[in-house]
Amino acid sequence: MRELNVDIITQNIKEMCIEANHFLTDDMKKVFKNAVATEESPLGKKVLNQLNENLDIAGNDMIPICQDTGMAVIFINVGQEVHFTNGNITDAINEGVRQGYVDGYLRKSVVSDPIIRENTKDNTPAVIHYNIVEGDKVDITVAPKGFGSENMSRVFMLKPADGIEGVKEAILTAVKDAGPNACPPMVVGVGIGGTFEQCALLAKKALTRNVEEPSPVPYVNELEKEMLEKINKLGIGPGGLGGTQTALAINIETYPTHIAGLPVAVNMCCHVNRHAHRVI
Repeated sequence: MRELNVDIITQNIKEMCIEANHFLTDDMKKVFKNAVATEESPLGKKVLNQLNENLDIAGNDMIPICQDTGMAVIFINVGQEVHFTNGNITDAINEGVRQGYVDGYLRKSVVSDPIIRENTKDNTPAVIHYNIVEGDKVDITVAPKGFGSENMSRVFMLKPADGIEGVKEAILTAVKDAGPNACPPMVVGVGIGGTFEQCALLAKKALTRNVEEPSPVPYVNELEKEMLEKINKLGIGPGGLGGTQTALAINIETYPTHIAGLPVAVNMCCHVNRHAHRVI
């Protein structure tokens, strides 16, 4: 059994909140540069160059990539051989978010009640997804989610008879309805299967998968390629001003489901697709 002081979790969460809001992951940098090189619309290319300049300034001057520094979403895989000491793990995670957003001068965007809407002033609480796994390590992904794109996300409760063509139509419908509001070029996370809430979680988690790593499931891999091509033929383009680069990537995750259902969730994300990952 490995003992781990929760203060270590707090410190890492703090640093990851700041890191994710200032720097793109390497895979996102690559697909973004590829988009700049391949965009066919002169206006679209100009928008992408401006976005690329913004990314450079954010990293060099430690200014957030976007003014919406998001609501903190945490995926944490905890090894079953880990015993946390010196406090509650959920409290420790939220303290890390608090320190990251306060000390990192990141915008505080969380309200304590969805109707009363009083700001918590430290961007807590986070949305935390726990998973117990084998081993004695703690695997953490911090994914701040801005709500320009989040508001454009959709859940479709399809019928089994709708099949894969229904899934394709649902994805395209979500992207077309999002239009410029999801701050394209976007990254599209898709969850297929499970239940109403499980498919949404799959879609959210899909956004954190390395966009250069294809799905190991052959038909999903082909579906990702096909849908990225179809999305980029919609003509929405960078900033919604037209062009060939509407999406940088589409990641799809699947899960077993009930014989009577075919849940599909589409989680839209803007071009920065912020996340940071560490193993402790």
